[in-house]
Amino acid sequence: MNRTVLTALAAVVAGALAQPAAAQTTLTMSSWVPPSHPLTSVFLVGWAKEAEKVTGGRVRFQMLPKAPVAPPGTFDAVHDDLVDLSYVTASYTPARFLLTKLGELPGGGATATINSVAYSRTHYKYFAAADEYKGVHLLGVFTHGPGQIFNSKHEVASVADLKGLKIRTGGGVAADMGKAMGATLIFKPAPLAYELLKEGVADGVFFPLESPASFHLEKLIHYATLFHGGFYSSTFGLFMNPGKWDALPQQDKDALDKISGEYVARAAGHMWDDADKVGLEAIEKANVKITHASPAFEAEVRTIAKSVIDEWYKDAARRDVDGPKAFAYYHAEIDKLEAGMK
Repeated sequence: MNRTVLTALAAVVAGALAQPAAAQTTLTMSSWVPPSHPLTSVFLVGWAKEAEKVTGGRVRFQMLPKAPVAPPGTFDAVHDDLVDLSYVTASYTPARFLLTKLGELPGGGATATINSVAYSRTHYKYFAAADEYKGVHLLGVFTHGPGQIFNSKHEVASVADLKGLKIRTGGGVAADMGKAMGATLIFKPAPLAYELLKEGVADGVFFPLESPASFHLEKLIHYATLFHGGFYSSTFGLFMNPGKWDALPQQDKDALDKISGEYVARAAGHMWDDADKVGLEAIEKANVKITHASPAFEAEVRTIAKSVIDEWYKDAARRDVDGPKAFAYYHAEIDKLEAGMK
């Protein structure tokens, strides 16, 4: 090899060594449900892996061994830089979130994916300007699967059957509907459901089908009432600390934007639909008596829901949002998605 070639190679190597290594940012994330829960193990961990992939390894997320605060304090924990990324159930902090109730109202679609995508589209079209997530950088919104009724006392086949039962709920529309249907409500985060049922503090829970398996409730509940589309749902937001977001290079922000918005809704929806199937299998295996709500029962629920929807219209107006228009758009999107359209 001649001197000219060696000199050229040396110059190339020297130039490569002189280039600074790509900066890597490691951010923290937390989840207030157990590590085995699919919201943690499938959705949150899966999204973090995708974030690392789309940024070429420049942005990584490390799970904290324990959530820094109780579930209702998650929004403030991210805002106050106790953790860089997490999610919140909107109904846990009702004073902050009013518009989110749209995705919780009865009469939604048949799956979490359908409802999550329809809700995400409605949020970004009608609600984003109201900025209910002010103080954090919102990455996306989604819902869990259709909400159902589980209890340990007796079959619930009508509104009258629910009256007097002590039901754990996280709040939001589930609480509005439960109160209107005569249940005695116990407001506690989802991870406490097992203890509440085991100790007899609660007779039942309002949950999606996923939860009996995820929280090991199948031996504590004996009756399940299932509604097509659920008689309620819960909405969630995934977000980052704004300072940590602002500090990211633009190329990494652009990359993370590609897995935000509707991407988040679809990823969470698919996760919950799979988990709902596991939950259904768990209660069937445990010989839980499953009652499918009759047309008459569903009609009772729709009648009760009218007053809850009217109250939401008032809430929307307080945020300068046309509630009826947003409601109509949300359900039109559900109909499109249920018909197989994207």
